[in-house]
Amino acid sequence: MTIFEKKKVERDKFRALRDESSLNQMKNVEKNVKLYVDSFLKEEKKIGYIAAYWPLKNEVDIRSLKEKFPLALPRCKDKKELLFYPWDENPLTKDSEGILSPKNFFSLSYKEISIIFVPCLSVDKNLIRLGYGGGYFDKLRSDNNWRLIPCIGILTSNCLSTNPLTRAEWDIPLSGFITEKEIFV
Repeated sequence: MTIFEKKKVERDKFRALRDESSLNQMKNVEKNVKLYVDSFLKEEKKIGYIAAYWPLKNEVDIRSLKEKFPLALPRCKDKKELLFYPWDENPLTKDSEGILSPKNFFSLSYKEISIIFVPCLSVDKNLIRLGYGGGYFDKLRSDNNWRLIPCIGILTSNCLSTNPLTRAEWDIPLSGFITEKEIFV
């Protein structure tokens, strides 16, 4: 079986597990994300943009962070390019993957982002993330400057993999993950 076939099997498995996540679990993940951001702020004293995401079906919704912090949302471009833009009051439009995102004239640099939160279908003990297979986050983080920014996976605990996930040569481990049960960063 090829890497792509193995990852498809894993995606199907963890998508089904994610679909079983309760609203209560997801709300508690959101609470833990807020706890982490508050502790991060105590350490750093100052925070730039928090890179979040527009949640797709059954992903944990952390957009409420916008009430207290400046958020940036990703915009997928052609050639698997991912850029972050400030989430302001302008209407969102669909990017090349059909996900709502800002369409501003300027993107943010790695210097303006303090934390990147990324949705996960699964994460294993080696902090390998299973996403949807687009490779956008790994391509972004292949740049050493972006890799220095904490990149934290967001998921419910039932989607943590007890076995190592299939890893491709381009997969870059996360800095940690947050579930409703733990903040592992």
